[in-house]
Amino acid sequence: MPYYLFSHPDTEEVREIFFHMNDEKVYVDENNLKWNREFVVPQASMDTNIDPYSKRAFMDKTNKAGTFGEMMDLSKELSEKRGGVKNDPVKKGYTKDWKKKRNLNHTPKAIR
Repeated sequence: MPYYLFSHPDTEEVREIFFHMNDEKVYVDENNLKWNREFVVPQASMDTNIDPYSKRAFMDKTNKAGTFGEMMDLSKELSEKRGGVKNDPVKKGYTKDWKKKRNLNHTPKAIR
């Protein structure tokens, strides 16, 4: 989060100041007065209940700004909720469609 809270040492006035990640987080006003940095607990919430069988829920969750690794971790979590790697009906359906589309009788190692 690039915004940081600083309070005036005398008046308790609070200001929200923008800093880049590598900047030193010190705020000095126009009167050369150093303000106190305030530390707060983040108020973030996570989507914890995602239907493991819903393509739409997965797409909505992964369309948000996130990394490829986070998407893969979520995919693994949902697969485990559906019965694990060996019993996942979504993965079995994907593999079956993939083999049918390519006219194969075996499953390549890449998607096992």
